[in-house]
Amino acid sequence: MDLLHLDTPVGTLAIGAACGKLVICDWTHSPHFASHAKKLGGIENDYYSAQAAAAEIREYFAGHLKAFTMRLAPVGTPFQQRVWMELGKIPYGHTDTYSSLARRIGKPQGARCVANAIGSNPISIIIPCHRIIGADGTLTGYAGGIEVKASLLALEKSVCGLSHS
Repeated sequence: MDLLHLDTPVGTLAIGAACGKLVICDWTHSPHFASHAKKLGGIENDYYSAQAAAAEIREYFAGHLKAFTMRLAPVGTPFQQRVWMELGKIPYGHTDTYSSLARRIGKPQGARCVANAIGSNPISIIIPCHRIIGADGTLTGYAGGIEVKASLLALEKSVCGLSHS
């Protein structure tokens, strides 16, 4: 898939869609980027939908968009799909923890498995894996980098008028 590249204030995102659904929106500097892109093989990019996603992401970074409208079709296992669906329920400007998310999907001892699924998220920002923090409130792993995660959380908190912890 020939991906659309979007420069953002915190790095470059590669965006790809198929049949009107977003399949990848990943940081090009992410350690997972190559494997996410490889899974898409010979799929032709739906540039109209990829451009629509890019427009929404620009609005997000401008502080004007809190909820994305793109239809999503991330490639992953059924377990990853459950985790990613639950991630999408975390409100803009808020955070949650790996263990809390594990409990909500019925795997109370599965925080590590949840963390692995979150780390495999191919649709960054829109499936908001940056909103997951450690149980002690610290910023933990993010494929885009901790600095990017901190920037995304700070943006959301400032738009919401919340203090950033």
